[in-house]
Amino acid sequence: MGLRFILGLVCCLAGAVFAAPATQPPAPHKAYLSLIIDDLGQNLPRDRRVLALPGPVTAAIMPDTPHAAELAREAHRAGKVVMLHMPMDPATGPFAWHPELPLEELEKRLDAAFAAVPFTSGINNHMGSRMTSQPRAMAWLMANLQQRHKFFVDSRTSAQTVAAAEAQKIGLASVSRDVFLDDERTEAAIAHQLQVAIELARQQGSAVMIGHPYPQTLAVLERELPRLKAQGIEWIDIKSMISLRSNRAMAGHGKDGVYR
Repeated sequence: MGLRFILGLVCCLAGAVFAAPATQPPAPHKAYLSLIIDDLGQNLPRDRRVLALPGPVTAAIMPDTPHAAELAREAHRAGKVVMLHMPMDPATGPFAWHPELPLEELEKRLDAAFAAVPFTSGINNHMGSRMTSQPRAMAWLMANLQQRHKFFVDSRTSAQTVAAAEAQKIGLASVSRDVFLDDERTEAAIAHQLQVAIELARQQGSAVMIGHPYPQTLAVLERELPRLKAQGIEWIDIKSMISLRSNRAMAGHGKDGVYR
């Protein structure tokens, strides 16, 4: 009687073990970040800190800077994506685009800017709140970039920008900025903006950040970027982000994937 009882108890326990396997928690949604650092080419020691950041930072280099070509070469050798950081009105200087310029002059300045910054894969606008609101010029730019096999990143320096919308119309590889990191140049504010970008990436799947090579920005990035992985965040280069988003606008930039 005792033996039958023990055998029955063992069978019951075995059945319980196999009938109720431990459930696996659902896999978290992927969250991706891309980082662009603008305004490079003016200070080599400072800009080399950008290239040394632990991950696929994109180097946006201004054409009218003393170290533009040298830094572009160094970034390329380091495996970083290089972009032309194209000056646009209200930016000034020999390369800057202005609404009153004819298309022939815009093309001349764009050609010269690309010549000044080698190894570029694409461009984004430096300033440009006036220029990126010009449909004709932006439509011409996107067609020109498509011929050059370059992508476009809309820095979205103005709510009136039509740049990304014009890129989308012709299927040019493009993406738009979500978060500026350092409008306020304090480490606390920059760390807060980085957290805003992380939360946005978790909500919508991805976020594109733009920052500048300020000492405060670099200090925060050097400290916080190595911690992204542990927070479930994947840091990818801007080309991968463009592929991930497939030219669709995020909710902050448009509706149903279409830029407004």
